[in-house]
Amino acid sequence: MATGHEHTVKAFDQDISQLRALISQMGGLAEQAIYDSMKALQRGDVELAREVRKKDKQIDAIEAELEKLVVRVIALRAPMADDLREVIAALKIAAVVERIGDYAKNIAKRVPMIHAEGEDRIDAISILPAMGQLAADMVHDVLDAFSARDAEAAEQICERDNALDDFYDSIFRTLVTFMVENPRTISQVAHLLFVAKNLERIGDHATNVAEMVYFAATGRYLADREPGEAIGV
Repeated sequence: MATGHEHTVKAFDQDISQLRALISQMGGLAEQAIYDSMKALQRGDVELAREVRKKDKQIDAIEAELEKLVVRVIALRAPMADDLREVIAALKIAAVVERIGDYAKNIAKRVPMIHAEGEDRIDAISILPAMGQLAADMVHDVLDAFSARDAEAAEQICERDNALDDFYDSIFRTLVTFMVENPRTISQVAHLLFVAKNLERIGDHATNVAEMVYFAATGRYLADREPGEAIGV
């Protein structure tokens, strides 16, 4: 017969599994939103962009469910040490993933304006999906690291953010040069610059998640970060 302690441990493990499942579900939706928003941008698919905006509500709903579960776990299980770190990390990661979904939604909102009737197509549109792929891969991999409590993988994801920043700098220079040489495209290019910035911010948020994963798994902050610096959303 299981003791009360064993029952509590088993119940807590089930709660943690549910938290991980909810974050995985949120992450999958956010990752797909990035892919779909970039596809809509590249193709000028206004209907797909509209779907991305509608589906963002699913991410918000899962975050609300996860928040309720965290409150219940803390109230009923009173987790400590490693267990408490994981619960708090799950709460913070969910908030970050929700923001990632918002960035994908913001990209989708700009699709109709970038592809407005009568506007010329800008070649830089074909470059942005590669940046979007890099950002989406970071989101996918960091959530895998969270599920596996893989501190080493989390650390590697932080290092990949530099590549995304370099991508953003390159696209920024390209778009500004194009805008100066083609003044009639100022409106379109401004929207594309916001898209690139949104992708760069998605990378930053993926890095924040990686730092939380590292802390939850090891109880230590990454060597180049100050305590608390990576925890803000």
